[in-house]
Amino acid sequence: MQAVVKFDNVPDAVELRDVPEPERLGAGEVLLRVAAASVCGSDVHQWRNKQSWKVNVPVIMGHEFCGTIEAKGDDVQGFVTGERVACETAARICGECVYCRTGRYNICPKRLGYGYGVDGAFTRYVVARPALLHRIPESVNFEFASLTEPLSVAVNGLIERARVKPGDTVAIIGPGPIGLMCVQVARVCGAGAIVLIGLERDRPRLELGRQLGATHALALPNDDAMKFIRGFGDGFGLDLTVDTTGVSASLKLCLDLVRPAGQIVKIGWGPQPLDFNLDMLVQKAVTLHGSFSHSYGTWERSLGLMAAASVQLQPMISAVLPLADWEHGFAGMEDGALVKAVLKPE
Repeated sequence: MQAVVKFDNVPDAVELRDVPEPERLGAGEVLLRVAAASVCGSDVHQWRNKQSWKVNVPVIMGHEFCGTIEAKGDDVQGFVTGERVACETAARICGECVYCRTGRYNICPKRLGYGYGVDGAFTRYVVARPALLHRIPESVNFEFASLTEPLSVAVNGLIERARVKPGDTVAIIGPGPIGLMCVQVARVCGAGAIVLIGLERDRPRLELGRQLGATHALALPNDDAMKFIRGFGDGFGLDLTVDTTGVSASLKLCLDLVRPAGQIVKIGWGPQPLDFNLDMLVQKAVTLHGSFSHSYGTWERSLGLMAAASVQLQPMISAVLPLADWEHGFAGMEDGALVKAVLKPE
């Protein structure tokens, strides 16, 4: 079978290769036939070797995916072949640490995720643990279900970590896929104002953000975010600011825009060190949340939002491509021409 493989930890060391199909299932394993796998910004980072995490090369990339159950081990209960399922990303966990035992396996110290730690979903077949699987609602197609993971990132950050309340004012830095998902989650939670912030080159995505629920959109540096916030509401700042980019300057902007006793959620990864002082975090008595990954309940909530049509996914899918066109999808997301690319192995 063909697969998109990162074969070395140097820039551009990704190619389409023939790899062997899984030969046999171990105890407690399920074989998934991948129906759709969406491209994440982290996949693009790995392509350019700009990621902040260790990659166990060679590895099949891809971690946002769904499909059908092709086969299952004899000891697997509760699922039948042919069922449509979406799959979480925590491919391997220890199962013994305090975090695994309390349902927070997303931060298990031994966690290995699909697409960087173990072979992922940019191929035909993936082996998974049944505990990672979620039945896809009938009203949700495979392309939409492949976006369950990025939606769950937003749900974890804005509902389970920061807990947006009705009437809250929210700024989201970065109009990429995660930022646009955060816009929609903030809207679902009843935020009173949602300010989406990007750069001049992000104008098309900022406009898409307006369509998805942002009440205001600012493009830096021409739009002065600080001036806007000083003239907004009582002038003290926003209840919640969200960094989805991972760039040091974005976190600094979050700190500048948040009101005293407000909240910041940092979702984006970035290898660069901070280049600013954190005293304002103390002076404002701000709560800073790190938000990583998700767990079972997050995925169920996200699929429920999809089933209820509470989030719009079609406008975010810019291209559905065969596996052979993976580079077009990666490059289009890198230069902003595509919001979200979905790869279909078949």
